[in-house]
Amino acid sequence: MKTQKYAVNQHLIETILSWVKSGEVAIPEIQRPFVWDSTKVRDLMDSLYQGYPIGYLIAWRNPNVKLKDGSFSEGKKILIDGQQRVTALRAAILGEYVINKDYRRDKIKIAFQPKEEKFEVLNSAIQKDNAWIPDISPIISGEESIFKTVKNFCENNPETEEDHVYEKIENLKKITQKQLGLIELDSDLDIETVTEIFVRINSKGVVLSQADFAMSKIAANETYNGSTIRKAIDYFCRLAVAPEFYSQIVEVDSGFVSTEYFRKMAWLKNENDDLYDPNYTDLLRVVFTSEFHRGKL
Repeated sequence: MKTQKYAVNQHLIETILSWVKSGEVAIPEIQRPFVWDSTKVRDLMDSLYQGYPIGYLIAWRNPNVKLKDGSFSEGKKILIDGQQRVTALRAAILGEYVINKDYRRDKIKIAFQPKEEKFEVLNSAIQKDNAWIPDISPIISGEESIFKTVKNFCENNPETEEDHVYEKIENLKKITQKQLGLIELDSDLDIETVTEIFVRINSKGVVLSQADFAMSKIAANETYNGSTIRKAIDYFCRLAVAPEFYSQIVEVDSGFVSTEYFRKMAWLKNENDDLYDPNYTDLLRVVFTSEFHRGKL
């Protein structure tokens, strides 16, 4: 009899976000462009507020890695499905920037209307409308107290009942207490099997490639500082497409800027030839072909 190759558990959204922040859950291509439309982020927050299901995340626990002292460290959970949802949660709840499909840093603010319990993507009209709270992030993340939020809202909307507003804001803050399902695949599964599982579960989505898994494995390897190597691959390809991304790396990733990798790719900031724009799949193929002598360059 075949044994089950996965476990299913429910976790609080605040727990999932804390795991991502601490690195317990490793997101492959963490700087990968966020392709969701802002309205999908709005709908996600509304679904959570209403108590609707938002699907499952799928993670694969990286096999244990042998350390220098001979002991083994428990591997990280590698997120293989659900990255867009997690990125949307981080943007709307934690107020973090996303990298959009144009490789630019963008901030998505979701507004809330307590009277009718409605969500909307912040725009100039909503910004000027006192009936809306322009950004839910400071409330849910705890940066702004419920008392202060309710007080300010009622001052701007004197016809509203304070108790009603307080109740709705409390419900808004409880979004992080909602649960999100996590399917965790066994650590002894190989890359090919995990790929097949992903395709069968998410056959209508974007098929996860071998390169995605290679990047995940690289990022999760602490022995060789895999996170920095993964960034080097990703940033190189990004700069080859959009040289202006150089200034963003300097602005947001001082740790990587101090590495030899960054110094060796700095020439790309002045490279405007778009005859060929490589992606990380291309770069990995070149590396493997060269280092494992699979062909002549």
